[in-house]
Amino acid sequence: MILVIDFGSQYTQLIARRIRECKVYSEIVGCNADLSKLDPEKVEGIVLSGGPGSVYDIDVKKYRKIFTLGVPVLGICYGMQLAAQLFGGKVKKCRTSEYGMAPLRHSGNLLFKSVPRRVRVWMSHGDVVVKVPADARVIARTETTPIAAFQLGNFYGLQFHPEVRHTRYGMQMIRNFISEICRAAKTWSMQRFVDGEIMRIRKKVGRDRAICGISGGIDSTVAGTIAARALGKNLIGVFVDNGVLRLAEREEVEANLGSIMNLKVIDARDRFLKKLAGVKDAERKRKIIGHEFIRIFEAEAKKVNNVRYLVQGTLYPDVIESGRGIGPADVIKSHHNVGGLPKRMKLKIIEPLRMLFKDEVRAIAKHLKLPPSFIDRKPFPGPGLAVRIVGVVNPARLSMLRQADRILQEEARRLSRYRDIWQIFAVLLPLGSVGVMGDRRTYDSVCAIRAVHSDDGMTADWVRLPHGFLDRVSRRIVNEVKGINRVVFDITSKPPATIEWE
Repeated sequence: MILVIDFGSQYTQLIARRIRECKVYSEIVGCNADLSKLDPEKVEGIVLSGGPGSVYDIDVKKYRKIFTLGVPVLGICYGMQLAAQLFGGKVKKCRTSEYGMAPLRHSGNLLFKSVPRRVRVWMSHGDVVVKVPADARVIARTETTPIAAFQLGNFYGLQFHPEVRHTRYGMQMIRNFISEICRAAKTWSMQRFVDGEIMRIRKKVGRDRAICGISGGIDSTVAGTIAARALGKNLIGVFVDNGVLRLAEREEVEANLGSIMNLKVIDARDRFLKKLAGVKDAERKRKIIGHEFIRIFEAEAKKVNNVRYLVQGTLYPDVIESGRGIGPADVIKSHHNVGGLPKRMKLKIIEPLRMLFKDEVRAIAKHLKLPPSFIDRKPFPGPGLAVRIVGVVNPARLSMLRQADRILQEEARRLSRYRDIWQIFAVLLPLGSVGVMGDRRTYDSVCAIRAVHSDDGMTADWVRLPHGFLDRVSRRIVNEVKGINRVVFDITSKPPATIEWE
């Protein structure tokens, strides 16, 4: 296997999945794990992830064991800086942090086999290596980062992130490390993953029963399908109408999923909106929604004998952004089904997809032969429109956003490249804006449009939507939705922004 050591990067699991794309098995361990127990007979290579910390603030000597196993090591961002500091190089804080695309030029090293000498890469760092260790050689540079990559024996360090899709030929660099340098065995597949999860769920649940939290999206549907194959009639699907769904979403879910599994629909609109009344903070919204979902699932579980487990469609980006990964990651936002869960729960959680990304889940959906309507559906956050309304959530603001988003989706589906867009949605801002309509002054709300390209939700770039499309959407929203008099377009990538506003 290839071992990935997590230093708290938002992209650690992304590294592991890129390795899986090479059909090579990979495991992640935290940077505080006992590395003395590593078995060199099982490890074919090691990858050191990035991280939010600084290597000059820690004792890097405790990681020397990594470099004594005799296997190739790839250090990415923080991982490169750690090796430089450990072996006598020097790391300093950048005068200006670097985020986004940068043009790279490399020297033709084996790590860059079949990669053009000039290529664009994705940077995301606040520190930089300013001096490499003795006997190391610089193998790549950018205009602002003279040491963008270096090699020292069987260690290879990259200041940029090859694991993100925005790095051109990044997958080729990882493939070169896995196949050309580590010569790792190709033994991993989606079929093995599904079979393994079915066996794991059967073993864990035994003769008990489980309920599956269903949202109607691909994540919960795939998780529920895997669990249903493991448990059969001992799985009950529960869909909760929490009052912050999109227009007609409840009806769509009932129509699409009622024939796939035993589905129970709970109307909890009043309950959720009462709990959310007056709440402005996004973290509180997420946690309120997460707690209420669990309490409803627990109440439903009491109505059926032997229900002790809850199946969720949690993905790894949810885990990472909630600060619940393996390494010391920052909390970006507490996802309702991870950081928003109550500390004490009566149901035990089963998350078949916890270590996967959205595009991997889509691949599994195809493997399971689920309908294209699920596979192609745009991602929608578990807390729903509550996190697409910045500020207070109430029926009036929900109505405005639902109407604005309906217009946006109607127009978006007419775009020739609609299927290539990862997400496109409307956000209602807590701003008043002066306008003039029919020669009269208005002071109404502002609506933002967000559209991004992505493969896995970990990084994203804004979509260059046609001006004619933006013009039509803007005119329709301000003309048809009472209470909105201004429309703006978000042109920020991830990072530094996230895809959702809250």
